[in-house]
Amino acid sequence: MRLVLKQEFWSLGDDFVIQDDQGNECYHVDGRAFSFGDKLSIHDARGIEVASIEQRVFSWGAKYEIHRPGHAVTLVSKEHFTFFSCKFEIDGPGREDYEASGDFLDHEYEISGASGLVAKVSKQWFGWSDTYGIDLSDDLDPVLMLAIVVVIDLVCHADKNG
Repeated sequence: MRLVLKQEFWSLGDDFVIQDDQGNECYHVDGRAFSFGDKLSIHDARGIEVASIEQRVFSWGAKYEIHRPGHAVTLVSKEHFTFFSCKFEIDGPGREDYEASGDFLDHEYEISGASGLVAKVSKQWFGWSDTYGIDLSDDLDPVLMLAIVVVIDLVCHADKNG
């Protein structure tokens, strides 16, 4: 499955539109502009909230919680003290534990789980806003993977709004 995540250019918060490979809007991410810490919600094409993302404000380093109805909380955290590289740990319920690694400065990275590679993320460089191509394994929850990519974008672009 291939999805395109595009940040909306004229928005107060961190807002994204997610489209399938046919250009149909599948999801919308709405970031709250005036909140203490990052808070976002992901809605499907019908406008129903399918996930929310909340930054753990009083924690050491970048940590975010992903909440999905019917699922336990997934925690995404940037690993500390990694030399010459950057990694994100994704601690989810059951077998939904992943690791994101790659070149985050160039926005080219992979997400791997116990079964191996599950997603590849690549940024489009020529655009007014951040645009990512996301290739997912068909057996994954696309909402969780999209939420993870949004969190990584928030952490890697922490200085863009400040």
